[in-house]
Amino acid sequence: MTTQTHTAIDKAKLTEQLLAAVESHNTQQIKDFFSHLVAEEIAEILESTPPKDRQILWETLNGENQGEILTHTNDEVTATLLESLKPHEIVNITEDLETDDIADIVQSLDSSKQQAILSSLDENNRTAVETALTYPDDTAGGLMSTDLISVRADVTLDVVLRYLRTLGELPDSTAELFVRDRNKKFVGSLKLTALLTHDEDTLVKDVLDTHIPAIRAFTSEKEVAHFFEKNDLISAAVVNENDQIIGRITIDDVVDIIREEAEHAQMARAGLDEDEDIFAPASRAAKRRTFWLGINLITAIFASIVIGLFDASIEKVVALAVLMPIVASMGGIAGTQTATIVIRALATGKLAKSNSRSLLIKESTVGLYNGVIWAILTGIAVLFWFDDIALSLIFSTAMLINLFAAAFAGAMIPLILQRLKIDPALASGLMLTTVTDSLGFFVFLGLATIVLI
Repeated sequence: MTTQTHTAIDKAKLTEQLLAAVESHNTQQIKDFFSHLVAEEIAEILESTPPKDRQILWETLNGENQGEILTHTNDEVTATLLESLKPHEIVNITEDLETDDIADIVQSLDSSKQQAILSSLDENNRTAVETALTYPDDTAGGLMSTDLISVRADVTLDVVLRYLRTLGELPDSTAELFVRDRNKKFVGSLKLTALLTHDEDTLVKDVLDTHIPAIRAFTSEKEVAHFFEKNDLISAAVVNENDQIIGRITIDDVVDIIREEAEHAQMARAGLDEDEDIFAPASRAAKRRTFWLGINLITAIFASIVIGLFDASIEKVVALAVLMPIVASMGGIAGTQTATIVIRALATGKLAKSNSRSLLIKESTVGLYNGVIWAILTGIAVLFWFDDIALSLIFSTAMLINLFAAAFAGAMIPLILQRLKIDPALASGLMLTTVTDSLGFFVFLGLATIVLI
């Protein structure tokens, strides 16, 4: 049967139908449902299924497809599914996978199962997997596949064509062959179009493309994605410290990087891990989240302490209690807008030390402009609301200061966190909230205490 793409709503309905089939022990219906889906869609369904039902669905799957499905599940779900398998079963479902996918799965196993997988591979594949395991999984070396074709620069295209015919088939996503010298060092790439359109007696070195450099094995995955985007690549060679070709990265790997980065950014705003199993045991999930809840509690207490310093003023002028959340809220939104721009610029490599000062000045100026605009508008509103010009001026001043400070903090906090090698997406929100809330309360209540009380 042909596979089909499904919308989020379709997948939700399909998951419900699958769970109903599990409830009724209708194995054939489950198999029929799965026959219409590609591996990534099945992986998404497994991730959205409670552990008990997930295990039943997993056991219903064809063993030939289980390995490919595991390459699309998140790390925690992968580890959970592999726990139920014996070493020889893992060997069976991974035998047709590419070496980079095998390396990812091996990382999820305990040492005994890792050894069983590695010992089952032939010498070339075992060496490739062991090489991939020596690099962090978020680098080019951890992402690369060794399934590539390389040729010498000093041979003719006829020799290359005869070599390809002996292979019988090309690796997936092959649009070019990588060219090496006698020491296996990368010298360029040979496009398949050039191979097919030039005379057979042409030397490879005469038609090779030397404009696109190879990627170093320890290059971060973010930089790899930027490299592909900048050069419009389908694949790229990965080289070691000696410039020798050790693997390649293809566009499908980069798509995975982009998707994972998007998920990371979305989850990080709440202090969560994108690889967390949504049906992980409650005790484990609570343990993970309690740290950020604790940090949030500390920031909330700090803001409350600031308010407590002016409790006498609030008692005397009730309007202060009504207006102070507005100052803090406006500052929070302004700071979040700036922080989002800066975090995105950092993630895409558009912001570095050389241009960070310019962006800081620009965002602070935007905060100042917005501060003036909203100070005037809200000051007029407060004047009509409470008929108190002093209160109106205090509120306007606090609004101006807090919007300016929020924009400045929204730019500075991610930059500082980046310099400290802390993920800006993960920690900026809490720190920014502390600044905008505490400063907003302090400025507004402080000015009110001085002028009104």
